Amino acid sequence: MAAAALLGYAGLALAAGNDPGSSSDPLVSKSYVENYVAQYVQNALKAIPGNGGGNSQWQVKTVPAGQAFTGAAGAEFILRSGQALAVDPTGSGMPDLTAGSNLTAGRAVAANHLYLVPRADGRGFKAQTNVVIMYMGQ
Repeated sequence: MAAAALLGYAGLALAAGNDPGSSSDPLVSKSYVENYVAQYVQNALKAIPGNGGGNSQWQVKTVPAGQAFTGAAGAEFILRSGQALAVDPTGSGMPDLTAGSNLTAGRAVAANHLYLVPRADGRGFKAQTNVVIMYMGQ
């Protein structure tokens, strides 16, 4: 019985893996692991919105009268000059983060208020005059 158990353990040891450092289980240097992990973390951070995966800097844009501006999910914008009306095909509105209210279709976009586009479903504004906006996101 003891011999059978010993043979069983020996079989498990052989099946468990190869010798560390062999071609099938190579040892790697500390610097290789550190470089690999650093690159992996950088790529993971770039995939997160706001961390290099999208436009995380404020941009200035002029929108001509009659044209629309629609943002992707999470885009933010501030109307700096001109007049614009909200566009909202969903009827759900856009959060006005400055006033703590909800801007719905056809209502005037207030100057110097921060608006958030919650989804990429056509929400934004239509310029009534030439407008200048600051925006972040896509």
